[in-house]
Amino acid sequence: MPIKIPNDLPGRPILESEGVMIIQEADAMRQDIRPLRIGLLNLMPNKIKTETQFARLLGSTPLQIDLTLVRMTNHVPRNTPTEHLEAFYRPWEEVRNEKFDGFIITGAPVEKLPFEDVGYWQEMRDVLDWTQTHVHRTLTICWAAQAATYHFHGMPKYARDDKATGVYRQRTLAPASPYLRGFSDDFCLPVSRWTETRKVDIPDGSNLMVLAEDDETGMCLLDDPEHRCLHMFNHIEYDTTSLADEFERDSQVSDTPLRPQNYFPDDDATRQPVNRWRAHAHLLFGNWINEMYQSTPFDLNDIGH
Repeated sequence: MPIKIPNDLPGRPILESEGVMIIQEADAMRQDIRPLRIGLLNLMPNKIKTETQFARLLGSTPLQIDLTLVRMTNHVPRNTPTEHLEAFYRPWEEVRNEKFDGFIITGAPVEKLPFEDVGYWQEMRDVLDWTQTHVHRTLTICWAAQAATYHFHGMPKYARDDKATGVYRQRTLAPASPYLRGFSDDFCLPVSRWTETRKVDIPDGSNLMVLAEDDETGMCLLDDPEHRCLHMFNHIEYDTTSLADEFERDSQVSDTPLRPQNYFPDDDATRQPVNRWRAHAHLLFGNWINEMYQSTPFDLNDIGH
């Protein structure tokens, strides 16, 4: 089944060229089914690229998805045209009285700051609390995963000695988890962060379960059933060239940028990287949406009761 996105969204031609199924709003209304309503709170600097990455993964699932793009209410992004935000995004204050089957919160370029020093931290806390009454299933990514585990469980984040950047092989620890259905015993994912949340800080009795991890970069995927959250500490949504783009950006401001590990063929930054995580990214999103679909109320108004 297709994903319903605005007709003029910049990423639409890219998605269509990749074969992602997209449906017009008029056609969606004629189908006698209720689409899953999923919100994307996009905190990444390049919002157009990020929204396309997530729409790609959501649009490859077998159910009809109605995607709502959300932004922080008072935070003004510096890297996205105002016209794009006004045309396609709704401030969270505007949607806070609405219900969603699923809600995704992305990473953000603020991980070196203490949580309390982030300009929109109080609103972030309000959003996380709101997911407990207005959202059936939540997926947090990278910094948002750190923020959620800190907010809900008091788990701190730690500064790394250097940036974890590259493609790292993750071990599947809970193959019976419905979120890892069909996963191989290990799988590769992009990692890009200066901080980490540690497994040793998981509180006793929290029912948190580490689903996948890597010795060098730590926890990858954490199931939080009490809060109906899945926390992904790495960038499963990244394009093939996302890490290369970051490396190029870092090269412009530093003479010794960290080259992404296990990414460029033969560690040669002039060569085109190979995507080794695409299949597992689609698989995880398919599993997450399937679990959502199997348990969400038919009437959106019943979410949270």
